[in-house]
Amino acid sequence: MSALILGLPSKGRLQEQVTRFLGDAGLKLKKVSARGYRATIDNLPGVEVKLLSAADIASALEDGKIHLGVTGEDLLRDSVAKFDTKIALLQPLGFGRADVVVAVPQAWIDVSTMADLDDVCTAFHMRHHKRLRVATKYKSLTRVLFATHGLADYRIVESLGATEGAPASGTAEAIVDITSTGATLTANELKILDDGIILKSQAQLAAALKAQWSPDALKAAENLSAKIATSGKVRAAQVLRKALKR
Repeated sequence: MSALILGLPSKGRLQEQVTRFLGDAGLKLKKVSARGYRATIDNLPGVEVKLLSAADIASALEDGKIHLGVTGEDLLRDSVAKFDTKIALLQPLGFGRADVVVAVPQAWIDVSTMADLDDVCTAFHMRHHKRLRVATKYKSLTRVLFATHGLADYRIVESLGATEGAPASGTAEAIVDITSTGATLTANELKILDDGIILKSQAQLAAALKAQWSPDALKAAENLSAKIATSGKVRAAQVLRKALKR
């Protein structure tokens, strides 16, 4: 790969936010065709833009198929194995904010911390002879947090739909999910544990450490970094060169 390959969201609110962010930096994103998955950016030579889903951006970064990508930190940290050896987070972009949290029914009035949840898990296992169910799309992040707090008497139920509805529907007792305002959790009579915030996520400009970083690709990354750098903050290219040790 000689040109810099940049993966950007292909649709949805994140795509709109990225387009606005680039536009504010004087970088106009243009689709090559109405239904295509390639784009160009004005005033940014040497860059090939691929329009991908947020999940595909994470996968492409992990595999080194693109140099840079914009997607949520929550998705990157949950889906990329051995994250620190494959991905460098270059710059938080200030949009796409959401917290990954542990939430339980409001009716559990004596449960407000992960230690309380551990007690509930143990009691649930003893009473029902099965583990308490936690519905989530964030399996890796959930396992790491629960292990940190010593929780073992639980099992993950993979959520394929609206996770916040799992306790009410009887498919799980607790959940791990993302929230921006907490309003949806409240509407479903759930509460966030006091120490149950796993990650404060936002959209990130991320780099693939396994990609083939040619001098031209690094130069294009430096150019992009200069155009989007926030005043007073370290440019993304400096972070990248340190991560690549160049």
